[in-house]
Amino acid sequence: MAFFTETEQGIRLTLHIQPGAKQTRIVGLYGEALKISLAAPPVDGKANQALLRFLAEELAIPMRSLCLSSGETSRRKVVIIQQPSATVLATISRWEQGA
Repeated sequence: MAFFTETEQGIRLTLHIQPGAKQTRIVGLYGEALKISLAAPPVDGKANQALLRFLAEELAIPMRSLCLSSGETSRRKVVIIQQPSATVLATISRWEQGA
């Protein structure tokens, strides 16, 4: 199983988050999830907001296209990308290949 699947709601990303890191970046695959390190601390939802902002920038989409579906207080999170474009799919495929 890949870290992303296409559903009726959009693309479902399974993520493993490492908050409080030195820099925000995509680390690579972590089991069946994509590992992302976040510079934001896991306090008052700051890491969740930083994650959504980072994904929006990386995918070149508005933040309103992203929805934190589950894992609000967990390192394992599920994010839904609503109405993804072909460019978004191509970017996610590159993440899967480690580019």
